[in-house]
Amino acid sequence: MSLNQSSPTARRPLVAWARRRLVRPAWPGLRVVRVELLAGLVTALALIPETISFSVVAGVDPKVGLFASFTISVVIAVTGGRPAMISAAAGSMALVAAPLVREHGLQYLLATTICVGVTMFVLGQLGVARLMRFVPRTVMIGFVNALAILIFTAQMPHVIGESPAVYLLVGAGLALLLTVPRLTRAVPPPLVAVVLLTLTAVMFDLSVPTVGDEGSLPGSLPVPGLPSVPMNWETLRIIAPYVATLTAVGLLETLLTAQIVDRMTDTSHDANREAWGLGAANIVNGFFGGMAGCAMIGQTMVNVSSGGRTRLSTFAAGAFLLLLVVPLRDVVGVIPMSALVAVMILVSVMTFEWRSVAPATLRRMPRSETLVMVATVAVVVPTHNLAYGVLVGVVLSALLFTRRVAHLTEVTSVLDPEGGERIYAVSGPIFFASSNDLVTAFDYAHDPARIVIDLSEAQVLDSAGVAALDDVRQKFSDRGATVRFAGATGGTAAMLSRLSTSAAEPAAPPPSASVEETPGQTDGTSAHK
Repeated sequence: MSLNQSSPTARRPLVAWARRRLVRPAWPGLRVVRVELLAGLVTALALIPETISFSVVAGVDPKVGLFASFTISVVIAVTGGRPAMISAAAGSMALVAAPLVREHGLQYLLATTICVGVTMFVLGQLGVARLMRFVPRTVMIGFVNALAILIFTAQMPHVIGESPAVYLLVGAGLALLLTVPRLTRAVPPPLVAVVLLTLTAVMFDLSVPTVGDEGSLPGSLPVPGLPSVPMNWETLRIIAPYVATLTAVGLLETLLTAQIVDRMTDTSHDANREAWGLGAANIVNGFFGGMAGCAMIGQTMVNVSSGGRTRLSTFAAGAFLLLLVVPLRDVVGVIPMSALVAVMILVSVMTFEWRSVAPATLRRMPRSETLVMVATVAVVVPTHNLAYGVLVGVVLSALLFTRRVAHLTEVTSVLDPEGGERIYAVSGPIFFASSNDLVTAFDYAHDPARIVIDLSEAQVLDSAGVAALDDVRQKFSDRGATVRFAGATGGTAAMLSRLSTSAAEPAAPPPSASVEETPGQTDGTSAHK
């Protein structure tokens, strides 16, 4: 057979692939499209007041946050890795950006947004998402609970001190949100609540705060352009700290939110793609005059609870947002804030991990893990900075874990029948936290002249562990005893050979043989922890 020919059998996989991809693409059904579009519409309604308030926090015009939310949602629907997750102008990013806007103005914020996007893109390509494995589950639970509390408390200014009509509308909205799912699944409950409460407020001419009261909505489409800042080292010096902080906060909140959606939908995502996809979205966002953004857990919960499961709902949220704030801004302006407050209150209740604070769970859970969760919440809620809380939680988890592991190191000993040699068996991790206790676990004053230290069940993890073993050898040597290390294998043997003043003997014969083959009487076994 010639090189430019192929058998029908060889062509079949290629033909089948082309037919699937090119001839008969897997389009979603009409029912799925309807659910996704409605979920996107509800999410867009929830995005408007939140985005406007975050713009106020950042010290910029509401259109900056609204255009950012539109741009990021539309772009990340194509580039992102987590279907159904909503990324937009987030409150955590607004808090970080506020000092920059206050001191240097909007144009420096736009330049920062572009640089944040570039940094996120590069880190995503480098695989930064792998660092998420170092975030313990208890920190994630604290993160979720803190966000639920922040979502709830953010709604209170729209309720406390307002007229009785506001309380009635919020109560009616919560009742609708809880009742509609029992009657029908065809329409998202938040959409029903928003429409009915808006009609009620308009028909009865209720004097309640509306979306229009939160800030002016834009009257034109965003136009691309370059930030008007000097292209020099001074500009880089000004924005560099904000770029680093916004990048860390944005990636952290996005990747943690993605894991939460994984659990809710029983699916998975490509974390590295999510990182560089968010970077690409922020680059485009900066050129269209938007503030830096990331995943928003509240709006993501709205989208998922409304039935959103694909990128179509994310795209629809951005598209409907633009449609609502530009051509339909007069209609959106009359929506009572009470309707959206009711939606977000229910979202906060659904977001909180109630099982984590149940008495039965607290009784079973190790106190150290409960402490980590509480510490994460205690830092995030007053600071409104998720990065601070997660950082404190991770560091506290590492310290508590190190403390617990340090006490797993054990030293046991046996004396040979003739009393001329003592064999110590060391088990567990030997590293900086356990090295001090290890040095004091030997009986230097009363041991015989020959000492064997069996390392077959030990793991030497760092130079401090090697130094501790060398100290043990030196203390015995100072008293005229000879020390032989035996049984070291794998990483322990490699660590000792590189760093020890004298390498340990390899594990041949088997490491346990020296202890097991010592017959006769012993002077007892001593254990040290």
